[in-house]
Amino acid sequence: MDLQIRNPYIVDRKIHEMMINLDRKNLTGTLALIATSIVFFLLGFSDDSIAYAVGPNVSSTNPVVSDPNLKIESVATGFDFPTGIAFLGNNDILLLEKNTGIVYRIIDGNITNPVIHLNVSSKDERGLLGIAVTGNGESKQDDRFVFLSYTYCPKVKANVNNTQGCGNYVYRYKFDTENSKLIEPQLILTLPALPGPSHNGGVLELDKDENLYVAIGDLQTTRFNKNQTGYDTKAQNIVNGTAPDGRAGILRLTQDGKPIGNGLLGEEYPLNLYYAYGVKNSFGIDIDPISGTLWDSENGPQFGDEINLVEPGFNSGWEKVQGIWKLNQTKSKNGMYDETSDDVKLVDFDDNGKYSSPEFVWDKPVGPTALLFFASDKLGEDYENDIFVGSVKKGVVYHFDLDNDRKSLSLTGDLSDLVLNRKDNADQIIFGENFGIITDLQVGPDGYLYIVSGSRGTDAGAIYRIVPNLK
Repeated sequence: MDLQIRNPYIVDRKIHEMMINLDRKNLTGTLALIATSIVFFLLGFSDDSIAYAVGPNVSSTNPVVSDPNLKIESVATGFDFPTGIAFLGNNDILLLEKNTGIVYRIIDGNITNPVIHLNVSSKDERGLLGIAVTGNGESKQDDRFVFLSYTYCPKVKANVNNTQGCGNYVYRYKFDTENSKLIEPQLILTLPALPGPSHNGGVLELDKDENLYVAIGDLQTTRFNKNQTGYDTKAQNIVNGTAPDGRAGILRLTQDGKPIGNGLLGEEYPLNLYYAYGVKNSFGIDIDPISGTLWDSENGPQFGDEINLVEPGFNSGWEKVQGIWKLNQTKSKNGMYDETSDDVKLVDFDDNGKYSSPEFVWDKPVGPTALLFFASDKLGEDYENDIFVGSVKKGVVYHFDLDNDRKSLSLTGDLSDLVLNRKDNADQIIFGENFGIITDLQVGPDGYLYIVSGSRGTDAGAIYRIVPNLK
């Protein structure tokens, strides 16, 4: 059955259930094949970066947290590479599966029938990638909008160059409470997906005014950035590049897909959607509940993973700067970057864009993914309103305190220079590990920390909850 992008969900329930059963029966063999090659989503080990890898990071070691006053609970398991969750209410969760295009509803730990099944492309980092729900778990479910981001590229025969319709899409749906379905799809944003199939980003976030933020990478292949002709834009700090086309940035738009005002960097579409640019690839964005400022995590190449304070018009520096280093033509380190020097030319869009250095850098890549401000006191004051960051390597959850100004991180000892080098002791920022490929972090309506593990083996994606360890 060929499902078109204009009708991206399965209508007939019986056909829907048959397809799901077939997917499940063939899942083991499919994932085994994938694990012997390379599959990236949000990214894996490659000669480019670490992102969501299905195969290389599988571990039989149980997840642990470093704080003895906390413990880990299992909420639900058995998913095919889940990429994100959103809460409809207490113990009521929507969960995305990257490769199947299915959105499940989980009520009190019980997995219900899918609320929608989208026709998605799943190669490397393509797939069902992001979700956001209006109302922050407080409004009536019938009044909710659910936003989904995903990649769809039509399948073509070998040696046929047909890329029409290949894109990253953001749709808005209403949630039908009575039938537990996502209905009334409205396409609000179409973004490029070429050359791909990597660096699609796709994470979504809503601010207090419920404007939507969309993170998207440079869409280059995971084999190290080859700068294919026609895909180098000014949004990637290519001074003589083409006009921005939506890639390599964080975009901000209304719930109808419109720009906010005249745009921060310029009035031309889609430049007027850019909130930030020069972003190689990001899988984590969140807004500080105290200051209202956006932050992100960013994947580097073989070095220079970042955490950034993302103020309006922020330029993250890619493809000229990554981490604290300037880059040469092969995107390798070429010495320390000096903002006061004129030897590196960055695009500033008539002084509307401004580069600022990262707030934290990993020299050796860990594949940072989800970023969360923990706006809750349920785990104690040591964690309230702090930053948590998930990762691919060793399934580590990092925890960072912020300075009083909420514009920088508070670190001591080896990390006081804000760079984690190979010989540094990272114990002060490690909250937990062995969570597999962490794809999402959320605060539940119950105030506890939820961790989504994209994969810890075949059909073993899971949701965990961190709660107090009451002795």
